[in-house]
Amino acid sequence: MQRIIAGFLAGLTFGAGLVVAGMSNPLKVQNFLDVFGNWDPSLAFVMGGAILVAFPFFRLARFLPRPFVADDFRIPTFQQIDKRLIFGSATFGAGWGLIGLCPGPALVSVSLLSPQAIVFVLCMTAGMLVARLVAGLSMRRALKEA
Repeated sequence: MQRIIAGFLAGLTFGAGLVVAGMSNPLKVQNFLDVFGNWDPSLAFVMGGAILVAFPFFRLARFLPRPFVADDFRIPTFQQIDKRLIFGSATFGAGWGLIGLCPGPALVSVSLLSPQAIVFVLCMTAGMLVARLVAGLSMRRALKEA
């Protein structure tokens, strides 16, 4: 139960921060990317603030035996740049730039009943399911060849 409450409070805090910072507004992102037009640098300050807050805690995590409300830390260890990473990053960036939403702000916007965000989240979910299906088929093919 403690883990559920901690997750709920963390998500609520994150979502409220996105709304307060204006990140649930797709125009905020699109204006940040429009450097030769109606440029709005505030997204850079939001990102910088997030890094300043998160960085010390990532450093601290190295010295803790375990998290406060989980069994272990889940820090990524994969450091190789491959086709999958490049394709995924390019797809994410293109979608983010075109629509002005990424998953976190999109979910916050769904809770605000934004029609654009609802369509985005439905499409994002469908894309995740297709990606999982393709990965499963690739894995089965690799196992048969082995």
